[in-house]
Amino acid sequence: MNLFGLMDTSGGAMQAERMRAEVVAANMANAETTRTAGGGPYRRQEVVFAADRGDSGFLDSMKAAPGSSVAGSLPPIRSLGSDVVAPGVHIAQVVQDPSPPLKRYDPGHPDAGPDGYVAYPDINPLTEMVDLMGATRAYGLNGSAVQAEKGMIASALEIAKS
Repeated sequence: MNLFGLMDTSGGAMQAERMRAEVVAANMANAETTRTAGGGPYRRQEVVFAADRGDSGFLDSMKAAPGSSVAGSLPPIRSLGSDVVAPGVHIAQVVQDPSPPLKRYDPGHPDAGPDGYVAYPDINPLTEMVDLMGATRAYGLNGSAVQAEKGMIASALEIAKS
């Protein structure tokens, strides 16, 4: 790993945690959404992380993996050179929670079925807040790691000058 490898690793982790926080925010914003463009209530989203092991074989396997969404719309895996991948984490995919919607009796609601029940997203605000706190804490810790490495590099440069 090169001198700035930790910054690359922490930067990738910060990017992944930012996306995780955005997904949590979208879940919270849509907690009462009973009708989407696709029909039915909003479905809770979850972020799936995957590890970058730090070797070229891993990069090749991800490019060739059947059904891998990494090579598609997600950010590319970070590369330190022609054949070396920085160890760290990236977002493998964002998936829908398979939980069935919650049914609430509200016959006056415009989305109520013939039985008077409305399908709401299965989103627990407590779970979402815990996920948001975890993403925020991980983001902050990675930011601290970047600051510590910057301090170490500055100290090393000062020692080299003298």
